[in-house]
Parts: sequence; structure tokens; C-alpha cells
Amino acid sequence: MKKGKMKLLTTLSAIVAVNSLLVACSSTKTDNKGATPAPSTAPSASSAPSASTAATKYPMQTSTQLSYWMELTGNLVGVKSANADVPFYQNWSKVTGVPIKWITAPPNQGKETLNVMLASGDLPDMIDYNFLGFPGGPEKAIKDGYILKLNDVIDKYAPNLKKYLKEHPEVDKMAKTDNGSYYAFPFIRGDEYLMVFQGPIIRKDWLDELGLQMPTTIDEWYTVLKTFKEKKGAAAPLSLVGLPRPFNESGNGAFVGAFGVTRGFYLDNGTIKFGPMQPGFKDYLANYRKWYAEGLLDKNLATADVKVLDANFVSGATGATVGNAGGGIGRWQPLIEAKDPKAVLAAAPYPVLKKGDTPQFGQRDFPFTAGGMVAITAKSKNVELAAKFLDFGYSTEGGMFFNFGTEGTSYKLENGYPKYTDLLMKNPDKLAPAQAMALHIRGNSGGPFIQDKRYIEQYLALQTQRDAVATWAKTNAAKTQLPPITPTPEESTEYAKIMTDIDTLVDEMSLKIVLGTEPLDAFEKYVDKMKSLKIERALEIQKAALDRYNKR
Repeated sequence: MKKGKMKLLTTLSAIVAVNSLLVACSSTKTDNKGATPAPSTAPSASSAPSASTAATKYPMQTSTQLSYWMELTGNLVGVKSANADVPFYQNWSKVTGVPIKWITAPPNQGKETLNVMLASGDLPDMIDYNFLGFPGGPEKAIKDGYILKLNDVIDKYAPNLKKYLKEHPEVDKMAKTDNGSYYAFPFIRGDEYLMVFQGPIIRKDWLDELGLQMPTTIDEWYTVLKTFKEKKGAAAPLSLVGLPRPFNESGNGAFVGAFGVTRGFYLDNGTIKFGPMQPGFKDYLANYRKWYAEGLLDKNLATADVKVLDANFVSGATGATVGNAGGGIGRWQPLIEAKDPKAVLAAAPYPVLKKGDTPQFGQRDFPFTAGGMVAITAKSKNVELAAKFLDFGYSTEGGMFFNFGTEGTSYKLENGYPKYTDLLMKNPDKLAPAQAMALHIRGNSGGPFIQDKRYIEQYLALQTQRDAVATWAKTNAAKTQLPPITPTPEESTEYAKIMTDIDTLVDEMSLKIVLGTEPLDAFEKYVDKMKSLKIERALEIQKAALDRYNKR
């Protein structure tokens, strides 16, 4: 194996998920035979010629098969194991007229599987992956010949996406690197209402039964969880998904945000800080350490996946978690209701320390998000066809298909409104709406298209789900989250190396302190170690990238 490939294999296996809010997109001059050299900078969509490329007529007439790689989405776990068996992907091929070879990576193993594939050099035509996590960033992925720079590709073959970016300069700014490079067909949230969808979830029926108020502070949460354990026999009062990293929920500020920090980088009055080296993170670990010692946290907190949470909710072992309105409340409400008709899951506010305070952190997405974007690889011999295939999602027809599926099967038009059928909302096989939707649409999992508000209006079929969005939106996350910045290739390579070591250290520190295998005072030793691993250099890189982003 070549030295460069070995280096990639080593680095990519520990791709950092430091800031889930980072978003960008890139590009390269191509023809339908593959890639040709391109200048280091390119015009943005807003400065490109007017969108005059003839629209593609779908379905296209072609016998050329394209290959498409992606990780299995969480809502398909336990339902299907391969995208080739999912009706949506079968129909996507039909409506575009393009034969597709679907290559499916196992859930939570995407980066490892991609690692091996890139090292082998045997690449598909398209890769559905967040290349902001690529060592060296998207520009490096382009430079190393893994994916294409898409400026000319979009200009020539993607009139629908080109038009949208031209008409939405705020999204266009997010959808490129500092050099003006587009590198993927993006997932775009088409309405503000679609941007908040995750937060704390609790058994509201248990609160009512036990005479407890909805918890808003850390102290109130302690009382509630302790009561769940003692009065309801909950073996794991608070259960959290621990994969791909333990304490995933802390990235958006759930529980940790009460202590004035997050697990990653954030803005504090315009200054970038790294949460795990701040005193507030020690207080957060101390709190979780206490909860774990008293049996209030799931003992499997490092390894629990969605299936574990399914089982915990069904058995009554769990009374609270952090999850999505759709794939969380929508997934677990039917499970607990089947066993207990009076069971109710509801959203809880992001916790604070002082009652009445507004949470500083919380989940809030950007219009252009990291998940669901699709790159065309530099090895593709069918770039034009791949671009036209992907551009379908930004057309009116494609938007309907991605958000609502196939008319007559997954939706019906009622006075012009696409209403989901019982196949999705009251599935005859007893699948939760989130699972049934994953079989027929990509509205609830992202992808190369513009998400439609009418999807969420129905996806959140329960009043508790709609209330959840309003509850979780009451934070100052818009002021504390970093915009979708993109370090340079050189910075990204250095940054990835630093943060690979830092994230490993933070995981080790968090688990050892919470589980009690190291004393709380070991925190200072870990902070010193972070400094020796050049966390301050990582902060410098983030600041430089933020400065450049603000000048775009």
C-alpha cells in the first residue's frame, strides 16, 4: 500500500465529529470521462452565469449503471440491512431512469467502511458522506483525487441546484469552501421550522403519576431520575445512545450546556472556546459521575445503541433520554403505548442550573447541513449522468419524491396538499412512522434535496412532537454555535491530527471520570494533556477559519 494511502487509512479511521454544525461544499472541472485540473478558486453560484442550462427531462433514457455508497440510516436499523432492498432507493432509480448499484455500509460503521474503500482506490460514482470530517477537509479530498470539485459540473449539468443557490445567497455562502469550491450536492432545510428537532425526552405519564413537575434544572432532573428509580423501578432512568461516541448528546448541549459549555467548540461572546477544557466541563462530569454512582444513568452508557433504547423503553427500564421529535418520540411512543396505553413521551427543556434561565446551548441546524450531502468521486467515468441524477432532488418533481415518495403509495394529494398515507402513518406491519417513512422517502433522513416543511407538519403527527420543537427551540444556540466554517487543506490536515488525539482523550477522560475509575481531580491532568496535544493550535485554526467565513 502506498505511503499516502496508509496515512489516510490511519487518519480517517479516527475522523473527528467535533462540530456537527460545520457545513460546506466544493467542486472540480470535469467532463463525462472524469476529472481535469481546475484552478484553486472558482466563482460562487451567485457570481456564475445565469442559470440557462437546459433542464433534464426525467426519467432519462440510459442503460449506464452508476454506483452509490452510503451508510444505512438509523431508522432502517432492524427493518432493512441494505438500501437495494428499500423501496425508496428502488423508486429513485426508476423516476430518474438511472440504474444504480447501491452499496450500503453498516450503521455506525460509515467512516471505517469508507476508510477501507478509499484506501483500496476502488471508488463508486457517488459517496453520501460528510466530507467536512475528511482529514484535510473537502479541499484536500479534492486535491488528493477522491472527490470532484463541482463548480463546472453544477454550472453545466445541475440547473436546479444552480438556480436555488443563486436565489439563496445565505445558503450559497454555507455551501462552499473559502476558495469558493463546491464539493457535494447538499441537503438543504427549506424552512426555519425544520432546523430544530432534538432535545431531552421524558415519560410525562410518570411525572404526572408521581406528582412531579417537568424538570428544568439539573437539581430537578436529579430528583426526577431518583424518583423514577425508586418509585418506578427504572434500572436506567436516563439512557443515552453511546455510539459512535459516548455522551453524543453533549455535542448539542443537552445536560452539559447547563454548566456553560458543550463537548465541542462554541462561541462565547464571539470568542471560540473548546468545552472539555473549561471548568464547566469538570462540573458536568462531576454531575454525571454522581448520577452514575447512584444508578441514575444507564450502566451501558458507552455502548448503548438505538436498539438498546428500544428495549429499555419497552421494559420500563428507562424514563428519559435525548432524541429527535420524529425518530425519537415518533419511534418510542408506539412502543411504550403498546405495553401501556396511558404512556406519554414529551419534550423537556434543555436543563439549566438556575431556574428561569434561558439555555445557552441546544440543537439547531443550519439550512445547509453536513448530513446527507453527496459527492461525485474523481474515479467516476459518468460525471454528467451522476450530476443529472443528483440534480433531480432540487427539481419540483424531485422535491415531491424525496419528501413524500410515490403518489398513490406513500402520499395522496388532497386539495393540492401531499398527505401521507396510512402506509407511513399507521403502518400495517406496526412500524413506527419514522421507520415506515425511511422505507419510502428521505424526508426524515436527509439527502441531496430541499426538505419541505409539509413533511414535518405530518411527520410530527403527535401534538407532543409539535410541542417538542417549540420547547427545544427556546435556547440561545443561534448565538453560541459556530457557522459552517472550512479550514484550508493545510489547516484541516493539522487540525484533524490534533483533534483525533484530543477527541480520543476527551472520550477517555469522560468515561473514566464518570465511571469512577479515575478521581474527579484527574480533570486538570487531562486539560494539561490537551494543551500538550496542541488544543490551542486547534483553536487558532478555528478562529482563522471563522474570520475567513465572515469575509465571504
